[in-house]
Amino acid sequence: MTQAFILVDYSYDFVATDGKLTCGAPAQAIESAIYEKWQTYSSKKLPIFVMMDLHHENDAFHPETKLFPPHNIEGTDGRKLYGKIHDLYSVEQNEPHIFWLDKRRYSSFCGTPLHQLLQERGITEIEVAGVCTDICVLHTVIDAFNLGYKVTVDENCVASFDQTGHEYALKHFKNVLGMAVDTHS
Repeated sequence: MTQAFILVDYSYDFVATDGKLTCGAPAQAIESAIYEKWQTYSSKKLPIFVMMDLHHENDAFHPETKLFPPHNIEGTDGRKLYGKIHDLYSVEQNEPHIFWLDKRRYSSFCGTPLHQLLQERGITEIEVAGVCTDICVLHTVIDAFNLGYKVTVDENCVASFDQTGHEYALKHFKNVLGMAVDTHS
């Protein structure tokens, strides 16, 4: 076992039409591809890490408070996984290869035990999916690259509310980090 799947911020607040900071249709359009990817990893009992943005109401000390409207607030439905992914997680959440980790910054590695958990399992290759391609996915991928992981992103499994930013991030993955960006369904 050297591979793991990392799903970044695929929450109700980031995906649903009425989410607090939604990517909307682009994020909804990747739901089936993420679902299939999850099932592929899960059927092989490969680790799946759900990395979920966590905020507290009126947190004056968090830098995002001044940048974005309140979202993914602790204890709200906005932090639940979106749609079919929520349903899948509800069934599999107690499986030993499924992990839910809260994160407080853009990168899934910042302030979380993700790197340690990957190392303990001998993981050298990760596939990253989720939202937003040009924010939390980008920062997660850059940190993974800097930590020496072989990283893959399937462009059918990432989205953003900013198409220009989405395209920039995909180009950055390919041209600056030299990583594989799968374009197949």
